[in-house]
Amino acid sequence: MGRFLEIFVCCFLFFILTNSITPAIINPSHSIRDGETLLSDGGSFELGFFSPANSTNRYLGLWFKKSPQAVFWVANREIPLSNSLGVLNITSEGILIIYSSTKDIVWSSNSSRTAENPVAELLETGNLVVREENDNSTANFLWQSFDYPCDTLLPGMKLGINFVTRLESSLSSWKSSEDPAQGDFSFLLDPNGYPQLLLKKGNKTQVRIGSWNGLRFAAEIISKPDSISTDEFVLNEKEGYFVFGITSLGFPRLTLATSGIPQRSIWNDRTHQWQSVEIAQHDICENYSICGPNAYCQFNNSPICACLDGFMPKSPRDWKLSNWSGGCVRRTACSDKDRFQNYSRMKLPDTSSSWYNKSTGLEECEGICLKNCSCTAYANLDIRGGGSGCLVWFGSLVDTRRSNGDGQDLYVRIAVSELGMPRINANEY
Repeated sequence: MGRFLEIFVCCFLFFILTNSITPAIINPSHSIRDGETLLSDGGSFELGFFSPANSTNRYLGLWFKKSPQAVFWVANREIPLSNSLGVLNITSEGILIIYSSTKDIVWSSNSSRTAENPVAELLETGNLVVREENDNSTANFLWQSFDYPCDTLLPGMKLGINFVTRLESSLSSWKSSEDPAQGDFSFLLDPNGYPQLLLKKGNKTQVRIGSWNGLRFAAEIISKPDSISTDEFVLNEKEGYFVFGITSLGFPRLTLATSGIPQRSIWNDRTHQWQSVEIAQHDICENYSICGPNAYCQFNNSPICACLDGFMPKSPRDWKLSNWSGGCVRRTACSDKDRFQNYSRMKLPDTSSSWYNKSTGLEECEGICLKNCSCTAYANLDIRGGGSGCLVWFGSLVDTRRSNGDGQDLYVRIAVSELGMPRINANEY
């Protein structure tokens, strides 16, 4: 019996020494060193130090446990560690800090409040949070990684802006597959006018995904709500954001590739791989403002650009040469006798210079627009249930296209004398 007990104790000690127990949380008395990891409660996500492919630099990151190479969040993405001696600590005030081997601070979190007994926990959603030890309320988190996305959007993450705190959450591509530092491309919600999603390269808009119409965004670069995703857009006085959720088909993610293309995929437990989901074709008409102001793009037309009714090319010579960047200008001065031309199946124009009201109907919306000469168009804000709400544009109508699939009605201001006149094409100039 004594010999059996001795063997049992030795085996138990060997198991303890050769199998590190991953903690569920960290506190000021416990650090995470390079080589150690922090697991979420259900084991779906893991936090630890890693090196990207073909790189010896070390970063603190979060990844999907079933796919360790799919790192979706990096803390010190701009300042890598040069060796495997990095340490993650949490201070007694509740601030996360990454120290280098020389005790230099490489990265730190922030908080507007201090904590009495702070802990850091990796939630089963993939969210790294700092909270009071005995307070699990999401409203009371001192800090959370979900507020600071990198190149990946997970279910529950908000892509948008908090109008109270002015905190903006957007995606930014990696510089390369070897360098998680912020790259050239960003994917964000523009809060000006009626909020809309933009894909930008530097400060220049590349593609305008557009505004939310109650079911989806104007462009189809984001897949439509279906069995794959449950997209949602929230807009109120406190915040505006886009979010999507988990479905029965698998765990989804939206990643902004280094090439600047948003890619949606789901994890396939059968193949143990990320399965790409067909999003939208990015044709030439999705290039931001390719036809210039007061014109619209239609991919299957030749030429692809046409002036809106009542407008003519600003530069007929450039228009003939297929240089549409100057767009079109109104042929007849504005007056209170104007009417509105209905365009169906349209991707609505850039909404950065728009005004909206959720409770105003379409008829009242027309009246509001007609009273103001700077108002150039109006549409329903929400297309569900026959349409509701009012969205009006002021100034030029930019980045409008005729949709091959779903679109909505756009009512463009036009002089009475222009009604019924043939549309302008390049060959007429």
